[in-house]
Amino acid sequence: MMALDRRKFLKNTGATMLGAAVTVKAANKPAPAEKARSRRGKRVILTDQAPKPGGPYSQAIVAGSTIYVSGQTHINPRTGNVVVGAFEEQAVLVFENLQAVLKAAGVGLQNAVKVNIYLADLSNFSKLNEVYRRYFSAGDFPARTTVGAQLASGLAMEVDCIAVR
Repeated sequence: MMALDRRKFLKNTGATMLGAAVTVKAANKPAPAEKARSRRGKRVILTDQAPKPGGPYSQAIVAGSTIYVSGQTHINPRTGNVVVGAFEEQAVLVFENLQAVLKAAGVGLQNAVKVNIYLADLSNFSKLNEVYRRYFSAGDFPARTTVGAQLASGLAMEVDCIAVR
């Protein structure tokens, strides 16, 4: 059997090293067209129907058939101002913003498979659930995590999600 340089093997086969075991991803090298697709395999989503990113992140990224949506808050997309008032109004705006980003990616809330919710005040949990049910269908709810969190000044909640086509 011919000796093979480990780095060359990993590079040429797409294998990965996990501890002492080697896992081969593909027996053959991908064709040049396949390599080009993998480099361009993600797409940035940006819509003026949701708040513009306030830092170095995208509203969402589409990678293959998966959409990763950054945290959406109760910021009015037209003014860029945090909406203050009743928690229910804030929650509605958060889900409207989330829905707008998903729409820009070509899907809807029904495509969400995982939702993460961050609440500044956990006493709003039951109010959150009331608003949440308006946006997600019973019997087909996505997986969800809700945690108490210290959010940026003036924010009552933030929601991110993962959706699939």
